[in-house]
Amino acid sequence: MKVKPKRHIAKTISYRIISTTTGFLFIYLVSGSFKLGATFSAFELVYKPIIYYLHERSWYKYIKYGLED
Repeated sequence: MKVKPKRHIAKTISYRIISTTTGFLFIYLVSGSFKLGATFSAFELVYKPIIYYLHERSWYKYIKYGLED
């Protein structure tokens, strides 16, 4: 079975939507500041998809843990 990079990109996008929304809500509820929640979310949107994509591709390419033939 071959997994194309576009699958990892789609997973990255869907995960970011869920994660960013959760992060925003947490920061907003803890601080009461919409601006702080939005700033945190914007920062997260820049760096976390890159890290997640690289992590996902590394697992697919180099780590065989949990795979069966």
